[in-house]
Amino acid sequence: MSTQNPKNPKNPKSPKSPKSPARAGSAAHPAGTASPRAPSVVTQPSKALQTFPNPAPERDYHIHMQVPEFTCLCPLTGQPDFARIDLDMIPDRACIELKSLKLYMWSYRNEGAFHEKVTNTILEDIVKAIAPRYLRVTAQWYVRGGIYTNVVVEHRKRGWKQAPTVDLSRFATAQPALPQSGR
Repeated sequence: MSTQNPKNPKNPKSPKSPKSPARAGSAAHPAGTASPRAPSVVTQPSKALQTFPNPAPERDYHIHMQVPEFTCLCPLTGQPDFARIDLDMIPDRACIELKSLKLYMWSYRNEGAFHEKVTNTILEDIVKAIAPRYLRVTAQWYVRGGIYTNVVVEHRKRGWKQAPTVDLSRFATAQPALPQSGR
């Protein structure tokens, strides 16, 4: 014997059934519950840096990344410290996958770390993950106790030499000569 749904006599399923059309398309959810269409994967902070093969290992090229909302805790006071972290790198055989970098940076949120230590650790972890030809980590720490702190650390792969910089600035402002009109 099947139970009739009073709202739809042609559909014998109960309104509480997860396959009920009323629930599957519903946009309203009780507080604290996930949408039935939401993925069950929960994103968590992680120290694991994922990589992928460099698509152009035959040449030097510059990758610049900005992490404008880096947060860790002061190891003395437990108060949050905020920084903008800039990464400038010339990859060798591998590159950093961006989502893993985001989760890596997020992993510091509840850790106590001095500015100098965390900046150096970020450099060491990225070098360990991808062994770049060149990496600079610039941490611009926001004011704390009336003091701004900038920490800059660099890594150069042994034997790597930077190619000479090509200066194109004189071409950027040069204007072609206009023909003179005969007056």
